[in-house]
Amino acid sequence: MILLRIFLAISFITLLLFIFVTFYNGNSLSATVLVAPMDKHNFTALPQWKFDDIYRLDPQFKPSECMVSLRNSSNPVYKEKFIPNIQLFLQSDHVNMSEWNRLYHFNNPFGYMGFNYTAIKTAVDTIPKLASTQLLQVPTRAKDGCIRCAVVATCGILNGSRLGKEIDSSDYVFRVNAAIIAGHEEDVGKRTSVYVHTAHSLIQSLMLHKKRGFKQIPTDKDIKYGLIPEGLRDYNFLESLMKNRKIPSGAYRGRTPRNYYSGHFKESSYYILHPDFLRYVRNRFLWGKQLKTKRWWLVRPTNGAFTLLLAMHTCDIVRVYGFSTADYRKYPNYYYDTKHTKLVFFANHDYRLEMKTWKEFHDDKFIWMYLGKSDI
Repeated sequence: MILLRIFLAISFITLLLFIFVTFYNGNSLSATVLVAPMDKHNFTALPQWKFDDIYRLDPQFKPSECMVSLRNSSNPVYKEKFIPNIQLFLQSDHVNMSEWNRLYHFNNPFGYMGFNYTAIKTAVDTIPKLASTQLLQVPTRAKDGCIRCAVVATCGILNGSRLGKEIDSSDYVFRVNAAIIAGHEEDVGKRTSVYVHTAHSLIQSLMLHKKRGFKQIPTDKDIKYGLIPEGLRDYNFLESLMKNRKIPSGAYRGRTPRNYYSGHFKESSYYILHPDFLRYVRNRFLWGKQLKTKRWWLVRPTNGAFTLLLAMHTCDIVRVYGFSTADYRKYPNYYYDTKHTKLVFFANHDYRLEMKTWKEFHDDKFIWMYLGKSDI
């Protein structure tokens, strides 16, 4: 009798597992219940999963017709690391039970570990469906079918560079964080086509750099905004932005997100970077030794890094300005600093790894990167 009861109990448990367990199916997981809760603090290093390096792909992806596009590169390094058709942007139908269970294995901003399913899904459900996942169109003047982009960061290497006209001559210009332009047009240009930010970088940049002239983010005609969903506060920000209301709770409670876009917010021009893309950037290009420590969950690529890789997946020819180089000590922290200031290395970013990676991209001719006045 005891053996029979044990057998029945095991059979019942097996049946439950068969019905409810999550199955891996190549690019997503199918499930009927939520995966068990996980806490990033319980892992002594970045946890490894068999589907770490598998990502959602964009079914609308169209290959570039530009013959010299970096996206058509035959370089073996490119072939090994780059996924041209990776899903770049989060859509309202991307959070369901199966996708949640897959992405719950990764900490923010690379997934949803420790987050609440209902809270995240409610926010993501507000994202309007994009007419096209192609961020930038080939300009009508581009007879060769190529999209030429400039990616402009804020490092002091641009101070006195006089590269403004060159930057503005690009088809599209990407900027990030405290993109102060007024008074620095000669060095950094005037145009902005894509502005990338987190909720925190947007709000803090306007607060900290107001006296420097950063009173509003770029609002050029036809500008596109890209949100990096760094944490829960970004999903709260996103939901209130789409619902055109004040943030009801949590970080930045009482603030109205749309106010930060100075009347230039359009749902059709707002893009949220997909956690898979963010994880892919880290896994394939910026895998640092800090991920093997107990503070692994603090570490992520910079906003500038995500912006650069976004450009490399949406443009054919990419020129990079204002990113840190190995000789960073020669320059002030920011291009808008009036005196020499030291570059601040924050603990949650691996700046030296990023410098090394961008130089490798430059040497492999994936991008052209401004390396200082001797490089002009």
